[in-house]
Amino acid sequence: MEEKLKELYNECVKELQSIGIEINEDKIGQINISLAKRKALRYGCCKQEEPVKNEFHYIKRGRRKYKIYDKFLKHNIEISKWVMDLDENIIKNTIIHEIIHCFPYCNNHGKEFKKYANYINERLPYNITRLGNKKEDFKKSNQEYKEENNYKYKIVCEKCGYIYLRKRLKKNFINKYRCGVCNGKLKIIIDIFK
Repeated sequence: MEEKLKELYNECVKELQSIGIEINEDKIGQINISLAKRKALRYGCCKQEEPVKNEFHYIKRGRRKYKIYDKFLKHNIEISKWVMDLDENIIKNTIIHEIIHCFPYCNNHGKEFKKYANYINERLPYNITRLGNKKEDFKKSNQEYKEENNYKYKIVCEKCGYIYLRKRLKKNFINKYRCGVCNGKLKIIIDIFK
């Protein structure tokens, strides 16, 4: 499975280079890709290390200011094992999504991330978005989708009605996060499965 992941990663790099996106250590740093060690619901993640000290900005949340680094020298991409059972295009879509997070100013799903995602979506046969749709991806891969029902919280978007299920929540979840579909406010319905 590791070999398949590395092979698909190399294909993704070649495809990105074919549309003019250079992936080399000088521009974006070192990228390591591997399978996630623990069972996770997410498709993948990109963990950054060794920030470039003079590339940062500040954001303000409430009364506090936070220093956010924009460029890193090391990136560790982890892809969940369950994703490797899906269709190859879905795996490559996930890999490219995580590669975008390695670019400077793209360590979140902000304006720069969207710019790269739109550029890639226009030139390659992918649909890179902020969120994945497990039901649709399992359907495309001709596999049965089994939804886990051991969630403790149901979060509903007040604007579009999209439903998120979570096992646990962070403190001040409502104040820190918005809907990933429409940017609407979220409302928590607690202990729906008990």
